[in-house]
Amino acid sequence: MQTKTLLALALMAMPLMASAQKEPKTSDDFGVWTDISAEKKLSKKASVDLEAEYRTADNLKQNSRWSIGIGGEYKLTKWLKAGVGYTFLYNHVDKYTYHDEDPNKANYGKVNKQASYWGPRHRFNVDLTGGVSLGDWKVDLRERWQYTYRPEKTIAQRYDFDDEDWDSKQKTYSGKGKNVLRSRLQVSYDKKGLDVEPYANVELYNSWSVEKVRYTVGLDWTFIKGQKLGIYYRYQDNSKDDDDNDNRNMHILGLSYKVKF
Repeated sequence: MQTKTLLALALMAMPLMASAQKEPKTSDDFGVWTDISAEKKLSKKASVDLEAEYRTADNLKQNSRWSIGIGGEYKLTKWLKAGVGYTFLYNHVDKYTYHDEDPNKANYGKVNKQASYWGPRHRFNVDLTGGVSLGDWKVDLRERWQYTYRPEKTIAQRYDFDDEDWDSKQKTYSGKGKNVLRSRLQVSYDKKGLDVEPYANVELYNSWSVEKVRYTVGLDWTFIKGQKLGIYYRYQDNSKDDDDNDNRNMHILGLSYKVKF
């Protein structure tokens, strides 16, 4: 019942998807990320989990992503665990083309066309997490290999900023796969008998070079045995990320609910 209530509240809070055509922005963005997850222990060492996530962007005016994923973890030793997972993502994408034919023309560098559409992605990951306890403090390092495949996508038309109208021409974007190594270092305070656990982490996205960095501070609250609510603030540096066209840095407010069986 509690899960259904939280899901209903999340749905009610979703902003309507913006549909107006607009030129790309350069200032930092803001969005809200929400997720609900359930974890089931299979043994003292093994567990499986199911997670659903919803994200907004463009200062809450744009639904940006839906996803659902399944994963599993196995505790190899007291301080080391391994994980594997698959996630289906449904992303909103804005792609822009620019006038770059002749530097001497007045329109050089200006936006030519915009494609705005939704498309699926398939993501697979394998990770190792090592952790140590220092009194009430925990330090964890997670190394995650992530592969994401974006299938070929054909759209009916793009918006032409020169004509201020749709061009009525089909455009096909080829399928694309990408490998990323994600390295996350986290410090948390986990005092016995305390219902809240504050934490902070830094995560690097590396694809032959560092493309994205996340800085996060948050708090998990165990309000009922086996159930947690979480809140966090995240700053995401996208300045070197070449995924699609939107590489604005982002301020994120995150909300989460997790139940363990």
